[in-house]
Amino acid sequence: MKIAFQGTRGAYSEEALYKFFGETKVEAVGYELSEQVGDALEAEEVAMGILPVENSIAGNVAINMDLLYQHRFFIIGELYLPIHHCLMARPGVKLKDLKTVHSHPVALEQCRDFLNKHGIKAIPDFDTAGASKNLVTRKSVDQGTISSRLCSEYYGLEILNDDVQKVKHNITRFQVFVKEKHIPDGIRQEKTSIAFSTKHHPGALLGCLQQFAKADINLTRLESRPIPENPFAYVFFVDFMGALTDTKVIETLRNLKEDASHIKVLGSYPVASR
Repeated sequence: MKIAFQGTRGAYSEEALYKFFGETKVEAVGYELSEQVGDALEAEEVAMGILPVENSIAGNVAINMDLLYQHRFFIIGELYLPIHHCLMARPGVKLKDLKTVHSHPVALEQCRDFLNKHGIKAIPDFDTAGASKNLVTRKSVDQGTISSRLCSEYYGLEILNDDVQKVKHNITRFQVFVKEKHIPDGIRQEKTSIAFSTKHHPGALLGCLQQFAKADINLTRLESRPIPENPFAYVFFVDFMGALTDTKVIETLRNLKEDASHIKVLGSYPVASR
């Protein structure tokens, strides 16, 4: 079974994919852009996709939230992946030799204190794994990368330090999704994701949120995103505890229509362990 992820071999998304499915059961297919993951799933070139939707330090991954909203996909699972940024270089290169380190801007920012302490210049790159792959071709003896441990295995790099991030509890949440017409049977529904926009009257958002409170439904996430086609209008992404089949969830979504102009169910899935 082919599963799509965004990134080069060795990306944290690939690591999350294997943690969710197991390495022997699936074929991981990497794409340069998140949009290409969506296109591949739409074309049924792959069976499922996996993308990061939020990070405990950097916050939400806006482009991926938008993608799940725009397509007719259904979230069937989630995964929390602890992120361990590893500083690596070509074999034989020592920490004292490094002048520059290449990686994704978010990873560089999370490791800024370590790099400053050692006088290493941060160079932004497209992604973490891609930076590691490119380092092999450059054959540099004074450059390093920050990426996942998986990259050291794929590209023959040596890990100089496996604990270079400032915040130790760095966790990324991933969601696994399929086309709506291919939702597997028997998914354990414990948590649900929806997106909605509100009607244009005072207290509309408050009215929507109060529906969850009245039903004693616990919200675990609330994010807003602008709607490009409708300037200064917003869509709200909500995760809450409860299955689509629960009576109180069904009633709440029905009542939500009093103040919501549009509601889209993004998925219902088992709660992942953190």
